[in-house]
Amino acid sequence: MASSLNNRFSVAVYVLRTIRSRIMVSVAPVRLKLWKLSSRVPSALVAAPTDLRAVDPYVAQELVHGRIFLAGRILETGGLSPFLLEAPSTAFEARLHAFGWLRHVRASRLEEAGHRARMHVAEWMSLHGKRIRGVAWTPELAAQRLTSWLSHSPVILQKADTNFYRRFLKCIGLHVAYLGLIAKHVPDGEIRLKIRIALAMASISMPNSATKIARQGRKLDHEMERQILSDGGHVSRNPRVMLELLLDLLPLRQSYINLGHDVPAGLVPAIDRMFPAIRFFRHQDGDLALFNGTTATLANELASVLRYDETAGKPSRSLPDLNYHRLSVGDTVVIVDTGKPASIELSRSAHCGCLSFELSSGRYRFIVNSGFPQYASAAFKRVSRSTAAHTTVTIADRSSARISNSSLLGPVVVAGIDEIEVDRRIDEKKADILSASHDGYINLGYIHQRELELNAAGNKIRGRDWIRLVEKRQPEPAEAVCRFHVHPLIELTQEDEETVLMQAPDGTAWTFTAPARQVTIAEDVFMADASGIRPSQQIEVAFQLPETTEIRWLLEQRG
Repeated sequence: MASSLNNRFSVAVYVLRTIRSRIMVSVAPVRLKLWKLSSRVPSALVAAPTDLRAVDPYVAQELVHGRIFLAGRILETGGLSPFLLEAPSTAFEARLHAFGWLRHVRASRLEEAGHRARMHVAEWMSLHGKRIRGVAWTPELAAQRLTSWLSHSPVILQKADTNFYRRFLKCIGLHVAYLGLIAKHVPDGEIRLKIRIALAMASISMPNSATKIARQGRKLDHEMERQILSDGGHVSRNPRVMLELLLDLLPLRQSYINLGHDVPAGLVPAIDRMFPAIRFFRHQDGDLALFNGTTATLANELASVLRYDETAGKPSRSLPDLNYHRLSVGDTVVIVDTGKPASIELSRSAHCGCLSFELSSGRYRFIVNSGFPQYASAAFKRVSRSTAAHTTVTIADRSSARISNSSLLGPVVVAGIDEIEVDRRIDEKKADILSASHDGYINLGYIHQRELELNAAGNKIRGRDWIRLVEKRQPEPAEAVCRFHVHPLIELTQEDEETVLMQAPDGTAWTFTAPARQVTIAEDVFMADASGIRPSQQIEVAFQLPETTEIRWLLEQRG
């Protein structure tokens, strides 16, 4: 009862904060008009920070032919402005307004592509640069656009006339003023930090006093101190967010140094903390583990970030602030989620995957979570957050947490796990044993507890999932399913009722066995592939509650 009341109170507080945030962001354009923004136009641009994100020459080549390729879709402009046409998807529309695609143009050095890029920037300024409204001016897209325009201003301004240059600077000033007004009012998390990064970048990209530059640096420091935890993880618990932040923070740090400005005191320590954390989530194939909103990671983007890592140490066994654990021996890596969202506000991208794990061996991932489908529909994105899309136990076809459908609240976690217990130890045989439990199914009368044991040789993983009955509560009869999502590159073969063989393209193989249980291979989808959602398979072990409350299973490397 107390837990339920606390949750209702937290939701009520979040609703009030959300309403206040939306009001403050919505009135920002009015405040800007009253402040006579024209007096805030910067006089020039003095720097263009680098962009570490991956480039694709194909995007620039298509632009030359009047086709825009973004978010897995192509828009034929037919000579019209893309901002006047219906976008093929919401993800495409967001990418278009963010202008991150300018990096492909800058890298291509195609004169015609540069000309079209300038033309599209001019079109955007005419259509959206005078009034702050609509999708184009959501806080996240405004911050991304400011960063993109600053980074790729050499492309935008090449061969531009004086009038265009003046309009561009005025629009830059509009972005800076708007983001400065709303920064502290946007929802907590990644977007707020990205706004602070964009404002700090703008402060050193334009002629500004040392005092103003230092002020923006202090605000950035404050936000990084809040959001980058002591173990190096981001408060969202999403490994991909750390990569995205480093792709912006590293060029920002270098720009401070190149321009001779004092680097904000917290910038370098935050970056140094994040490197070991991002290595913690890196699998043997070089990709990031798929937890809490992580999608496909481009290998060259991750490599471009990690080459700046001067720590280069061995990943730690756990991230205590984020509540993740890593069991590894040789080329066997197991990464386990033993946490929950830090707050309702920070749960917008959280998944219902507590106690799920991923396994990689050699150069391949074998067992994974389904991952987040970056360019899919809202329905697929919601499914990807369910417990069933993770390598863990689902009871009664329900998730261990409940995600809101409310347009006011947004897709936040409003109920679910309250208590998690974790124990980690090394036994006398040097086996690494992790035991953890959560109460996400307490309303059904159950507690899920999972134990994983990686032996000293790194070739056996013993698993035990048992469903404890809650005292003084009548358990509801239900089916439980223990799922093991398998990466699409892994081939599955049913050897007998209890055993499935998993084999990688290079011959590396593991067997999954659940003694005295019916092990089945079922169809599945992998949602975090760079090419989009693709078919895959999963291993399932079903059992009836409360008659059966425990299953044991073994993963063993063959050969």
